Amino acid sequence: MLKLQGKDVYLAALERQDCMKLCKDDEYDFANPTGPILFGWSVENCNEWYEEIQKLLKENVNIRLGVFLNDGTVIGDVALQGIDEKNRSCTIGLNIAKIANRNRGYGTEAVKLILDYGFQNLGIERVAADTLEINMPAQKALGKLGFSLEGRARQSEYFRGNRYDRLYYGLLANEWRKAEAQL
Repeated sequence: MLKLQGKDVYLAALERQDCMKLCKDDEYDFANPTGPILFGWSVENCNEWYEEIQKLLKENVNIRLGVFLNDGTVIGDVALQGIDEKNRSCTIGLNIAKIANRNRGYGTEAVKLILDYGFQNLGIERVAADTLEINMPAQKALGKLGFSLEGRARQSEYFRGNRYDRLYYGLLANEWRKAEAQL
């Protein structure tokens, strides 16, 4: 079984019970909102999510791994999504479930591990990411990891009574090698 080891976290396959725990632990940060809230996840939804992870893995479209603390506690998930083998590109996604585990470097470390795997082992040459303009932690982490702001969809998202820009980032394999050397 694949295990990507970092300093404070490791990445490994998500088991059904890990998906259940992440659904149960998921907290919305009302003080620092970064996107729309999703209410209503049930046990059935978590089972469907686990089944979707397995299906997309078999189709070689997504690689979604759990983010685990070194003591084995699952705290989130990270994914290379929409893998396009012809164009050697994909997008990246991350979620850290509990507020207490956010802004502690765990997400950045998880993204670093999966980027390294994607560029080194899958031959990915371009990774894209996007976030709302109000998600400052994501912007900071993407910049630290070497992503470049490539575009902005102005006022494309309506959230909490306001319109926000969606920011689009990209990272090329050669840029990753330079950024990785500085991390």
